[in-house]
Amino acid sequence: MSCSSRSGDHRGVRGVSLYTPLVIEVSTCEEGLPTHAAGVSVETVREEWLLVDEWWTGNPMRRRYFELALGDGRNLTVFCDLSSGKWFSQRA
Repeated sequence: MSCSSRSGDHRGVRGVSLYTPLVIEVSTCEEGLPTHAAGVSVETVREEWLLVDEWWTGNPMRRRYFELALGDGRNLTVFCDLSSGKWFSQRA
């Protein structure tokens, strides 16, 4: 059975993911480390990494990721899109 013969209309679903990044407000210190995320203080930056992907295309992806422990007890993964300067949260 092919996917197109299954019941239901799944058009437009492709590319939608539970892990789609969401825009988030992040405040940083002079060194660029997050101090607040969505209005909640950052207690600890647990991990930091740089992602450079699709460098061979005309639209490379450059993101600086942070795994955060927040003051309200939550853990949160955020990244800064280095091309636009915008911040996003993303479930891992």
